[in-house]
Amino acid sequence: MTKILWGGATSASQYEGGYENRGIDTQDCRPYSPKTEDATVATRLLTEEVIQEAKRKDGRHYYPFRKGSMGYEHWEEDIALLGDLGLDVYRLSISWTRIFPKGNDEFPSEAGLQYYDRIFHSLKNQGIKIFLTMNHYAVPLHLVESYGGWLNRQMIDDYLRLAEIIFERWGDLIDYYLPFNEINAGYFSPYNGVGLIKNGTNPYAYQDIFLSLHHQFVASAKTIQMGREKGVKGKFGAMISCFCYYAHTSRPEDNLRLVEDEQINQWFCMDILSRGEYPYYMEPFFKKHRVDLNISEEDTKVLRAYTCDFVSFSYYSSSISSVSESNQQTAGNLVATTKNQYLEASEWGWQIDPIGLKTTALKAYDRYQKPIMIAENGLGAKDTLVDGQVHDPYRIEYFKRHFEQLKEAEAMGVPVLAYLAWGIIDIVSAGSCEMDKRYGVVYVDADNQGKGSYRRIKKDSYYWYQQYIAMQKEGE
Repeated sequence: MTKILWGGATSASQYEGGYENRGIDTQDCRPYSPKTEDATVATRLLTEEVIQEAKRKDGRHYYPFRKGSMGYEHWEEDIALLGDLGLDVYRLSISWTRIFPKGNDEFPSEAGLQYYDRIFHSLKNQGIKIFLTMNHYAVPLHLVESYGGWLNRQMIDDYLRLAEIIFERWGDLIDYYLPFNEINAGYFSPYNGVGLIKNGTNPYAYQDIFLSLHHQFVASAKTIQMGREKGVKGKFGAMISCFCYYAHTSRPEDNLRLVEDEQINQWFCMDILSRGEYPYYMEPFFKKHRVDLNISEEDTKVLRAYTCDFVSFSYYSSSISSVSESNQQTAGNLVATTKNQYLEASEWGWQIDPIGLKTTALKAYDRYQKPIMIAENGLGAKDTLVDGQVHDPYRIEYFKRHFEQLKEAEAMGVPVLAYLAWGIIDIVSAGSCEMDKRYGVVYVDADNQGKGSYRRIKKDSYYWYQQYIAMQKEGE
């Protein structure tokens, strides 16, 4: 059995900043809103009006993803911190608009390419494996406004141009590839996942959502095809957000709802990317919601022939399935859920369930029989800087409990490739567009309005994780 690689993860849109040195993307248009009950939802249901406001140079709002954690300026220091931490692997993403400012420019930006040259070579010099997310939510705004982004099949070709640059420039450096982050987010959060702009107060059209997702499925398969034909050394993964559903009661109706929730919300995308075909249960779903994808024979062939090498998922909390709508609700990653009376929750209402991580790993391996990677996991909390230090025993306890469950899954025979702590360096939260919700073991001195020194400070959890990784290496 291969050893678990211990790592950390960030995304370009939440970490890099450097807005002046790239084109504008969909994440750059999400404004910060003072925390309210619906702030997380409001910041990912963007209308044309909100987009136009974001493009104005004299806009009234602060757009946190344009500054991120100022990784563009601090990358060298940050990679040194990751090296000292002892990480085996680091998951990061490419900013599409740093390579192609409009998304489909005739030539790539040499400055953008050189920026990632430095990043990748520095990681290799530190002995850290590279797990590259090729597209983490952010879509070039120009492509969305020009032809609808992922709603248009042209997007596949534009994405493949980016993939070709990645393979030809860094194919000998990258160890793991992920074409799309949390691909099922296209269903729950269409603006984030597939770049769909909301039509006023009208709900998103199912036809638009699933056609956009289909184009991403084909783009993922064709990316794997291209990578294999070019002989790149890295392995290819697929990723979904997992929610570990429990039935609210022993009522047959609640347990049937659990199966349906898992199928549509959690497994649907991975069934296609790992097994190579649309699952049987989507046919009645598409019929009910009047979805007609008109899938071509070529699409069917490429999806079947180029499936992923490993299965990865994000996991933060578990969820409850119920046919009753009267149950108390609580927040979660991408979707709300019924509150579980047996679990504690974070300040943001996300229920903390370490056993759910083990359960999810077992279910994923049962279903796909491919190596498993925990692409994201961690605790978002409001850390406090006192006398130059950050004491976060709650995060250490969170790690301890989740690592224990993951090791138990491995002991039961699940081939766990890696665990990646999300937001290993504090980043802007993708859900609530704020800095207050921190995941990192490295503190970034900045507030929700982008004010602060952006100085990096090691938290207590940094030293704990550093020691834990060292102990795992000693035990090999």
